Amino acid sequence: MPLTYWCEQAWLPDGAAESVIVEVDGERITAVTQGPPPPGALRLPGITVPGLANAHSHAFHRALRGATQTGRGDFWTWRDQMYEIAARLDPDSYLTLARAVYAEMAMAGITCVGEFHYLHHAPDGRPYADPNAMGHALVRAAREAGLRVALLDTCYLTGGIGTPLAGAQVRFGDGDAERWARRADDLAAHYSGQPDVVAGAAIHSVRAVPPEQMPLVAEFAHRHAAPLHAHVSEQRAENAACVERYAATPVQVLHEHGALGPRSTAVHATHLTDADVELLGGSRTHVCMCPTTERDLADGIGPARRLFDEGAPITLGSDSHAVIDLFEEARAVELDERLASEKRGHWRAAELLTAATAAGHASLGFPDAGVLAEGAWADLVTVRLDSVRTAGATGAEAVVFAATAADVHSVVSSGRQIVADGHHISGNVGQMLAEAIGALR
Repeated sequence: MPLTYWCEQAWLPDGAAESVIVEVDGERITAVTQGPPPPGALRLPGITVPGLANAHSHAFHRALRGATQTGRGDFWTWRDQMYEIAARLDPDSYLTLARAVYAEMAMAGITCVGEFHYLHHAPDGRPYADPNAMGHALVRAAREAGLRVALLDTCYLTGGIGTPLAGAQVRFGDGDAERWARRADDLAAHYSGQPDVVAGAAIHSVRAVPPEQMPLVAEFAHRHAAPLHAHVSEQRAENAACVERYAATPVQVLHEHGALGPRSTAVHATHLTDADVELLGGSRTHVCMCPTTERDLADGIGPARRLFDEGAPITLGSDSHAVIDLFEEARAVELDERLASEKRGHWRAAELLTAATAAGHASLGFPDAGVLAEGAWADLVTVRLDSVRTAGATGAEAVVFAATAADVHSVVSSGRQIVADGHHISGNVGQMLAEAIGALR
């Protein structure tokens, strides 16, 4: 049924505008005009922006929030705790947890998620009766929460460079890239023609996929015209091991084996050489920054502005879900750069909002989303301008540098309102999260 929304303010391709009328039919926007509220229009007070894209998610990591902060440690000690949670999940419990996590994302204005998925098999490494049962659970969870999803099925073959999978890792692996590709092909065939799901691919990292196996993953992405993502240079130790073994950085290894390009995304890209920056920019590879996770794990601050200036589109992800708030991720790109450089003003608010919207959706295989324009996916996220955080602010600056996820009061995703007055249609999301995480602990 056609619907009409009247936005007090809206962020359009040319910038913020007053009194914007958005007409929707089914899943698509059919017209965007300006004028007084038409009769019967649904009023959206505040500022309305396109749906946000969370370009990098590990849904099960949400169970670790607030539980890994005691004592000293680093990425590697945190990873051991993450493996403990990974070992406890099955398709049913993963559906319950992911559905709650995606509902939390919806409440934060996220309408599409890129799920970097590597919990493939049973804890002992044996495939389920349906080898893609865990992936199907994630797709169902996203649909029930009201999100589109790019399921980035991840090839994960080794526990480290030259090290076999062990412990909780054994459930991640398919043996080799050929067997991974057969399973991933079945997944892609299952969702073929279903517009709310993109079956993409991921190379977990140079630690987890030997270089000679990478071309098969890249070939899958090319054959299906699908996104290809990879963790890249998140840790200095990863870089050092890669250079010692292959006499090349992770970016160079991915480049040499066909894994960079406009459909590809390098996640984190924290510790790069000048040559790495040029390779990522010159190949137009997206780079997904995850600042709240990168600071939580003490990873470091990546060269986002340099990458962008070289030609790499920047996207944003909540990764481990230490926080689910893409406004915070967006402003952290600027604020972290201020800390590193001791200078202000690296990014304009509109550039950061584009990273959270159009660029993120494009990196996930939804190039016709993330913009309020005729023909685009009907995703409308409305942010309050009368909260204690946003009062007195306006335009993109209000969204990026003042608002938090708590200021989102309405979310329309693919033409369906899934958040109204700050509440998700599924009910009490906090209770859903508490029950799902409590069951795992």
